[in-house]
Amino acid sequence: MIKWPSPAKLNLFLYIIGRRLDGYHMLQTLFQFINYGDDISISITNNGKINLFSSMVKIKNKYNLIMRAARLLQLYCWQKNKKNVLGANIYLNKVLPIGGGLGGGSSNAATTLIALNKQWRTRLSLKTLAKLGLRLGSDIPAFIYGHTSIVEGIGEILTPMNYAKKWYLVLILPISISTHLIFNHKELTRNSIHSPIVNLLNKPFHNDCESLVRKKFPIIDQYIAWLSKYAPTRLTGTGSCIFAEFNDKNSAIEIQKIVSSETRNFIAQGINVSPLHRMLP
Repeated sequence: MIKWPSPAKLNLFLYIIGRRLDGYHMLQTLFQFINYGDDISISITNNGKINLFSSMVKIKNKYNLIMRAARLLQLYCWQKNKKNVLGANIYLNKVLPIGGGLGGGSSNAATTLIALNKQWRTRLSLKTLAKLGLRLGSDIPAFIYGHTSIVEGIGEILTPMNYAKKWYLVLILPISISTHLIFNHKELTRNSIHSPIVNLLNKPFHNDCESLVRKKFPIIDQYIAWLSKYAPTRLTGTGSCIFAEFNDKNSAIEIQKIVSSETRNFIAQGINVSPLHRMLP
């Protein structure tokens, strides 16, 4: 059995440029990997069955992105030749919160696609895997390619970059927020101006979802207001996690000490290459 990392991400900024007729949102976001996340262990079977095991009660296997990713890859690789279809037993060690904006589900799906591509020896390119992943979620291609990037369009346009390796104090607030709910909310603004990358990097970072989320979820508003007293603080994705940015680990630790003991949190460093890709040749 091989263990594969499934890292979290932070959206250091997130701008919603518009909405297509098919309902997909056009974005510009800085997708930053951090050295914290889930891990997935996989053993291959010869019976064609895919099984998911996890201690997380909330995970429903039928609709879980891991299962959907595995079945999509299986169908793509064996749709013509249905003989000798391989299966897998997949074990998820879940650390990232569901509905937290850290990309846990998308990361799990990407890790599943890359890991099974390797263990099934299907030899698909990252480009092909990213196209498959995009069918399941807009964040998945960035996890597939595995490099800190500016992500644009509906998630299919990526510009890799090396961003300063900051330290982040991430608060896991005790609520789960549906991405679907926020992106379809009538009060969400969708009119940010598409900007050149150099302009995006040289203006104060902002998340277009944050004002709506703070309005609808007072606990997030309270914690952002409090943590902002000590360091630049923003929402990641559609929440519910928030993060404060620091230049060094010790500064993050000092603020972590005054966070309420009832509030789950962790410190992580930004990394430009996903730990998943460090396992690949």
